[in-house]
Amino acid sequence: MDTRAHYIGLMSGTSMDGIDAVLVTFDTGTVTVQGHTYHPWPQDLKNTLRRLSLPGENEIDTLGVADIEVAIEFSRAVFQLLKQTGFQPEQIKAIGSHGQTIRHRPDAVHPFTLQVGDPNHLAEQTGITVVADFRRRDIAAEGQGAPLAPAFHAAFLHHPAEERVILNLGGIANITVLPGNRDKGIIGFDTGPANTLMDAWSMRCQQRPYDQDGAWAASGHIQLELLERLLNADYFKQPAPKSTGPELFNLDWLEQRCHKISSYKPEDIQATLCALSIETITRAIGQYAPRCSRLICCGGGTANTFLMEQLGQRLKDITVEDTTRHGIPPDQIEATAFAWLAYQTVEGCFGNLPSVTGASHPVILGGIYQA
Repeated sequence: MDTRAHYIGLMSGTSMDGIDAVLVTFDTGTVTVQGHTYHPWPQDLKNTLRRLSLPGENEIDTLGVADIEVAIEFSRAVFQLLKQTGFQPEQIKAIGSHGQTIRHRPDAVHPFTLQVGDPNHLAEQTGITVVADFRRRDIAAEGQGAPLAPAFHAAFLHHPAEERVILNLGGIANITVLPGNRDKGIIGFDTGPANTLMDAWSMRCQQRPYDQDGAWAASGHIQLELLERLLNADYFKQPAPKSTGPELFNLDWLEQRCHKISSYKPEDIQATLCALSIETITRAIGQYAPRCSRLICCGGGTANTFLMEQLGQRLKDITVEDTTRHGIPPDQIEATAFAWLAYQTVEGCFGNLPSVTGASHPVILGGIYQA
């Protein structure tokens, strides 16, 4: 096994705000982030990706073009990162590219997941070997294909003296339960929406891609009757393992449960959506990690001051912090995880946790596209 190697991780989540790229060094069981850059999606491409996330017309042609355009933006993020860090392409062992998810159907008759960002083009343009298409092998092994980051959390954020929960606040929220005793097994799953509904509602009502610091939600009042209708959705009643995405939790889903959406003040709906995220997260922690003493948060949602404050108030007996205290800023964790998953694949090591995804056995994830 290569004890010291440099990898790049690329991640764009369900929020579709942009690409996080990290350059990581793995050295005898340690991980060091050498650099990070953020590359926003061009607005036209972002609009296309959002359309592709829902059923529509002419999807195959649109998909084919988007697959290449996403790879081009990924390569731009890679070169931006290399310039920033001073590394050369030949110094990078491989790129771990998550791709951009446009459809995730783990519960279909024939389960599937689909990410765009053609690794062939990415390898050709950067001159760096690419590891990609991580999720489909887990699905082929009867898993959900998600979440995959818990294996990384277990490798680098576990502590034998306490039960920890790692909370990723992306478009969708997911948790990883890390018992102090590894023999008890690791649990991880998507709890439901984190930012995706709030972001979509903010864009519709305020033409803003997100609610800065959660200030708009803080100005509203939670509508308890609406909150209860939202909490009654089937997904929240399903046992783990489970995974989801914006193909379920979108504004159509909200309107179906809102009846007369115009009868509510927009800021009250935002407050209720924030409460939905907090309630589903805290219920999941209470059910699956009742002995949790530390909640370690990552993802873009950690920048939502109001959400984080409300989460801390609901979990008064738990230390709530972000991953900065553990050496990696919260906006870099997911990209670092996919750099590590690429490392696992190149070294011929398993990347999934069957206790998390529900797969029938551990598998080596993804395909390798040689430079």
